[in-house]
Amino acid sequence: MKLYIRFYLIAAVLIFLVACTSPNQPQNSQSPNNKTTSSQQVVTLDKNFPVAMGQTIYVPIYSHIYHGDEPQLLNLAATLSIRNTDLTNPIIITTVRYYDSEGALIRQYLDQPIQLKALGSTEFFINRRDTSGGLGANFIVEWVSAKVISEPIVEAVMIATEFQQGVSFVSTGKVIKNVKNSQTTSVK
Repeated sequence: MKLYIRFYLIAAVLIFLVACTSPNQPQNSQSPNNKTTSSQQVVTLDKNFPVAMGQTIYVPIYSHIYHGDEPQLLNLAATLSIRNTDLTNPIIITTVRYYDSEGALIRQYLDQPIQLKALGSTEFFINRRDTSGGLGANFIVEWVSAKVISEPIVEAVMIATEFQQGVSFVSTGKVIKNVKNSQTTSVK
């Protein structure tokens, strides 16, 4: 009798976990719920936009990791988070692109630039079943500002939960290019 109870309890937990994981998340949206948040708005940039500063940021993403004595794959969901840390000024995010381990573009998330208000944030989601990026996947994020501001925080959170256990970790973005007064400089 106890074996049946244990079986039904495990089945209930698995059904709950599957129901809480939405496999049909939109892949071309500013946020997982496919809505523009109140801290952001779509903007149009023309060639006369006065760029005071900006950056290109590389963010490592892990669509899976290996575990166990015999290498077994554990698929991970990933959330890219972009946070404007400036207290008074907005930033404009011009590009969010997702690449695979070979460096091939998988998807571009923005059709138009978005502006994040001061202290605003936005996120981009890769669901757990999307393993197209592989172990060496990455995001490239580009942003600009009309004023010199506090640099944003760009990082990714990877997570997986299975059988009453969970794995999660953060991957921090690395600036690979700076833009100052409409001039580009590479970071080494």
